[in-house]
Amino acid sequence: MSLPRTLDLRYGRARLTCAVAAHAEILAPREPARSFSRESFQAGVNQILPPVLPQGPIAIVVADKTRLCGYPMILPWLTEALFARGANRHQITFYIAYGTHAPQSDAESRTAYGPIYAEYPFIHHRSIEPVRFVELGRTSRGTPVRIREDLLHAALILTVGAISHHYFAGFGGGRKLLFPGLGEQEAIYQNHRLFLDAKQRILAPGCRSGQLHGNPLAEDLFEINRMLPAYLSIHGLLDSHGEVAAFRFGTTYDDFLAACREHDALYRAGSGEQYDLVLASAGGYPKDVNFIQSHKAINNAAAFVRDNGTLILLAECADGIGSTSFLPYFEMGNQEAAFDHLAEQYSGNGGTALAMMAKTARIRIFMVTSLQHKLCRLIGVTRINAEEAARQAANARDMAVITNASMLIR
Repeated sequence: MSLPRTLDLRYGRARLTCAVAAHAEILAPREPARSFSRESFQAGVNQILPPVLPQGPIAIVVADKTRLCGYPMILPWLTEALFARGANRHQITFYIAYGTHAPQSDAESRTAYGPIYAEYPFIHHRSIEPVRFVELGRTSRGTPVRIREDLLHAALILTVGAISHHYFAGFGGGRKLLFPGLGEQEAIYQNHRLFLDAKQRILAPGCRSGQLHGNPLAEDLFEINRMLPAYLSIHGLLDSHGEVAAFRFGTTYDDFLAACREHDALYRAGSGEQYDLVLASAGGYPKDVNFIQSHKAINNAAAFVRDNGTLILLAECADGIGSTSFLPYFEMGNQEAAFDHLAEQYSGNGGTALAMMAKTARIRIFMVTSLQHKLCRLIGVTRINAEEAARQAANARDMAVITNASMLIR
């Protein structure tokens, strides 16, 4: 019998060593080559800027700490490019596109954006009052398109963020930085409610990672995008370590789609095979900073597990659940009750809760995590230690290892 193999898998800011069966399939994304420099980045910025910069406010929209994009390095390059074209520092304001996420601390923001955080105004978006919102119209599905009013006063809007798969919107980054990133809470929830198929009382089958066509929520976002103020985009392509490897610069929705196709080619597994057991790392910090972020890895990895199979996920969740609106759905008695409540009044991470319930009904999920045992039991998973995870992995007859489940889809 072949001896087990030893792998180092990311867990929080550290690594865990796991022995796995010698025959285990190792599933990993294809790595994009690093292909940018300060000069090439600034040349890309200049290609999308108008011939003459406007004199009014310049809004630069960035993602929060859970979706980093090499900001400490590139934001100074971006402001330099703007200065070279005649802008002045007093025109520039940064907006952090939280959507409905909880705001991060100043210390976390300094880490996420670097010294520039102390040099310019950074607006921490809130999706509720006292922020003033403007409604730009409604989509054919009834979503009110409400974004913060001050954004409409900007003479130039630039979005800067990484392209990623999103488990129900298809893709993250790009268009999502303005809405839901800078949107109003009830409008965001109206869009997210499209994750639910109320007629069949199931999660909408088309709402899945990497899918835009036939995805009602993504198609709604496409309509929303057409109502938003004009903006320019800088799309980051990440490697499997979460480090930015390349940039794509765009002025149109088609440029966003092209970046999505490039990302998808890197981070979609070549085969559609499933396994009895999958051992997966969420990808380490910040992908496993809390359970809400780690759920993306669970969602991706679960697709590789056969019905009644087993998923073991390594996700530290140092910040706990990461949401106050997630756990109450597990206290409603059953999945049907949670669905009814969410269909009537969508809120917070309710869609994530339903998606988690659907997975735990189909497969067994174990987690190596710092979450409390009682929290794990409530959400339907079993907390185990690294030794138990290694024991199961070493003895599995049919298994795969996913080195970064936050980024690889089936």
